[in-house]
Formats: sequence, structure tokens, C-alpha cells
Amino acid sequence: MTVSYALLGLLEEADRHGYDLKQSYDRRFGAARPVRFGQIYRTLAQLTRDGRIEVTAVESGAGPDRKRYAITPEGVADLDAWLGEPAEPEPMLQSVLFTKVVLALLSGRPAATFLDAQRVKHLDAMRELTAERRRSPGTQAAMLADYRLFHIEADLRWIDHAEARLAALAEEVRDGTPADRG
Repeated sequence: MTVSYALLGLLEEADRHGYDLKQSYDRRFGAARPVRFGQIYRTLAQLTRDGRIEVTAVESGAGPDRKRYAITPEGVADLDAWLGEPAEPEPMLQSVLFTKVVLALLSGRPAATFLDAQRVKHLDAMRELTAERRRSPGTQAAMLADYRLFHIEADLRWIDHAEARLAALAEEVRDGTPADRG
């Protein structure tokens, strides 16, 4: 649960209210993984219940009481452990692309047409991200745009590779046996 660890990291930086956490999260991570206020408060309740954070103050104001949260030593240890674990590679989109190609071939639909349309969609996304990167006010936003661009580039390489091997894949899919590797 990345949101939990993002909140722990933000609380390690400074004690905060839920609203402040949401604002800080949006500035740092919102472009890649948006989150709603309800999710922030549910996550804070869970982290409090699990002993990873604690309420250090309750402040009255014009609206509902505002709780100030702080990370606990258990939260710091959990964050350290999570930061030390390498993340699993997530080739999810490629898996979807592969499934669509195989299903197109199984059904007799033109897989090459699908791949061409997917290439156009990827190139459009790359143009938007490149423009976004140029407008980026800082290194953090530029690095996120680069991350997304590199993943799209990898998908484009796979699209080109798949298109070059469509005939062999179609034969394999029709026969249900592996074709010669080429």
C-alpha cells in the first residue's frame, strides 16, 4: 500500500494534519497516483490503529476538530523496512497488450490494426508527457515524467517487436503449438 508509506514518509518529515498531508501528497505524488481526502483519512485511521502513527494534538476551529499526527518509532521501522525492499517490476500494460494481440489473432481480427492504433495512442501520450516535462517547474516533476516516458518507450518497442512476429504468433495461436523461434 504505497499511500500508507507515502503518508508515513511525509509524517517523518513533520507532524501534520490530515488536510496538510493531502496537500503535500498531491504536490509530490498526485500526478502519478491521485488520492481522495476520504482515502487519506481512512489510511490515517488504519495507521493509528496499527500503532504506526499517533495523534499528538486535537485542535478546535471553525469546523470539525483537527487532529495532528506524528509517526511513531514503529512507523519509522516499518517505513525503513519498506524503503529497503526492492519493488516488483510491474509490466501490467504490456500484459494487457499481449492479451489483446492473442485474442485478436484467435478471433480472426486484424491484430496489426490494433497494434497500429495502440502505437498512435502511445505516441500521443509521449507527446503530452514531453510537453509536460518541458513545463515542469522542478526536478521531481521532470523525473516523474521521465519515468512514465521510459515505460511508454518500452511498450512501443514491444509493439514493434510483436508486429514483426505476428505471422508466427498467429500460426502458433491457431495451432495451439509453439512456432519456431525467430
